[in-house]
Amino acid sequence: METQSFLLEALTLAEEAASHGEVPVGAVIVHEGKIVGRGSNSREKSQDPLGHAEIQAIHEASKSLQSWRLIDCDLYVTLEPCPMCLAACQQARIRKVVYGAKDEKGGAICLGFGVHDHPKLNHRFQVLYSPMEACSLVLKEFFAKLRS
Repeated sequence: METQSFLLEALTLAEEAASHGEVPVGAVIVHEGKIVGRGSNSREKSQDPLGHAEIQAIHEASKSLQSWRLIDCDLYVTLEPCPMCLAACQQARIRKVVYGAKDEKGGAICLGFGVHDHPKLNHRFQVLYSPMEACSLVLKEFFAKLRS
């Protein structure tokens, strides 16, 4: 599978989250070409501020691989990670993060939180923006529906 395929898998999870009244964000973690962790937003259901898609995917991948070190793993997420989630990727030793939609108000990259490439941190990783209109659209539709 390639970038777009993994983002589509994450998008399916985002759409599922939206159907449950959650902000539609989905994430998958890939190791050696296979998905080893999946997550979608669950803050409303769980009433947990840590219920982000990326955190869930990291938990599942760590259990699947029986290691907190996700050194050879890549995260694909529909929305630019927030500072908490990008820091979690740093702590989990994620190799690469790819996101499909920018988050101008809450995304770590847009806000200037370069935790992924800070020279004083012990682990740095690549972050790539791979625009996918469907990732933006599912969010726009969700919030338009909430407002109406």
